[in-house]
Amino acid sequence: MTLSERRMVELQELYESLYPGKADAYSALLDTLELRRRERGEALSSLDRKRESDPLWYRGNDLLGMCLYTDAFAGTLRGVKEKLDYLEECGVNYLHLMPFLDTPEGRSDGGYAVKSFRTVRPDLGTMADLEELTGACHERGISVCMDFVMNHTSEDHPWAVRARAGDVEYRGYYYFYNDRTIPDEYEKHVPQVFPTTAPGNFTYLEDIGKYVLTSFYPYQWDLDYSNCAVFNAMTDNMLYLANRGIDVIRIDAVPYIWKELGTDCRNLPQVHTIVRMLRLICEIVCPGVLLLGEVVMAPEKLAPYFGPAQSPECHMLYNATTMCTTWHTVATADTRLLRHQTDAVASLPKEYVFLNYVRCHDDIGWGLDYPYLSRFGMEEVPHKAYLNAFLTGEYPGSFARGERYNDDPTLGDARLCGTTASLLGLEAAEGSGNEDELSLAIRRILTLHAWLLSQSGVPILYSGDEIGQLNDNDYRADPRKADDSRYLHRGAFDWTLAERRNDPSSVQGRVFHGLRRLEEIRRSNSVFSASADVGTFDAGDDALLGVRRSLDGRELTMVFNFSSDPRHALLGTDGELKVLTRGDTIVSDGTWELAPFDFVWLLKEDAVNGG
Repeated sequence: MTLSERRMVELQELYESLYPGKADAYSALLDTLELRRRERGEALSSLDRKRESDPLWYRGNDLLGMCLYTDAFAGTLRGVKEKLDYLEECGVNYLHLMPFLDTPEGRSDGGYAVKSFRTVRPDLGTMADLEELTGACHERGISVCMDFVMNHTSEDHPWAVRARAGDVEYRGYYYFYNDRTIPDEYEKHVPQVFPTTAPGNFTYLEDIGKYVLTSFYPYQWDLDYSNCAVFNAMTDNMLYLANRGIDVIRIDAVPYIWKELGTDCRNLPQVHTIVRMLRLICEIVCPGVLLLGEVVMAPEKLAPYFGPAQSPECHMLYNATTMCTTWHTVATADTRLLRHQTDAVASLPKEYVFLNYVRCHDDIGWGLDYPYLSRFGMEEVPHKAYLNAFLTGEYPGSFARGERYNDDPTLGDARLCGTTASLLGLEAAEGSGNEDELSLAIRRILTLHAWLLSQSGVPILYSGDEIGQLNDNDYRADPRKADDSRYLHRGAFDWTLAERRNDPSSVQGRVFHGLRRLEEIRRSNSVFSASADVGTFDAGDDALLGVRRSLDGRELTMVFNFSSDPRHALLGTDGELKVLTRGDTIVSDGTWELAPFDFVWLLKEDAVNGG
């Protein structure tokens, strides 16, 4: 049996296990796959063949991503196309376009309440513009990622509109109930996503007298994947978008997409069946396309979403926990949890590819490992309060300038917003005019990105971080944004500031070229590849994170100082070492003096022979 035949057999078996007795629906799915396969076109088919010949193409140390909002970055999709020279100058070859599909104004959830999976938001352009952009990106070797919102649609989506109007077929696409009996049973077990701003998991529709399942916001109706018509239709939408030139499908809110009464409706086995089917479908129709799962859980708990070796699911997953723990470390100058989690990630199979980041479009949620932190006297509620106080600048002596999101005073809980630069002191330093504070803030920015680039996987920059862009405090003046503090770090890209990036005396030049140097070092040294052995070591101080990477007799020792004071590091290695950031070679006695919020990368060329 050929590989293609095995895929088809497995797909049918999985489909029948999820939807028994639905042979006609499966036949209709096969017709869709054939239609989308023939539609793919020679350019994309050629890219498929190239990637099939190099199936590990996304696992190297040469990928650098950037995440951006089309309107904030360049106005429109055509505008993004016109800025590809800038992205190449940034070293970017993986572009994540934040949600650009059509959504209702004022009820968009930042683009995640999709009104149409086949239409670009009119102010951003058209599907033809998207195809032109992806085609131009492919010519430059840039892969394009987009968000595919599987769990729900906007209440303005045609399916929802028809369901609301009484169409029985489309009511079967969602979860409708005549009274609170079944919803109340769900509520006994299902956690609330936004207990403060969108409490409960159901919304009452007064105009039709029914309850509908809305896990996120009331205007986002959850799709019912126990209905095979939903799976077929959403699969077709995914393939339609892949055929517009999308290389990476980011599946939003993966753990939520299957619901079952009496459970917490998270991470159910059927979710993995669905993701495995999507992986097989991509391998059949568009084998150059990758699946990226948005699963916000501890790294060691993510493994099921990669799937077993013989039946893989997602190609890549986000490493949200390390991002969160990094900011905890910034606020505490205590690396013990970060060391613990870095080793947990390193213990996973090297085939697992994580997307790593310092900041992103979303808030920072404090889903830390509190049982582990309790060993050091850090208890959940007071510790969250401390982190938010420090990173909003309320704590005495704090350099950070952030804002709370979804603050719940009764639970003592909140999430945190702000750009990397503002959270790391650049905003406060520029306000003070103190050059020493300014230099320290820039060093913090470079140190955190050096830590990002030290991790295995794909590093993703958040647009604006490469020039040290600050918070957009003007969002409060816009009534459409004022109630959502995430817009603090979603401001328009400042092209005037970007023009200063080649001025070595400017903040922008110091940050931009500091990052570019680190990125090029990473790209040119194989010891940063995913195949390297990675682990932490005790650098002699809890404020210091020591990480070692080794591959083919080369050993890279890295130390990061998360303290605002100088620290003395024990390297655990000595002799002749190359200082990668300087390019020179030194003879070390096994120690290193680190400035406040500084780092060092030291390469030993022949660690096997002790040379």
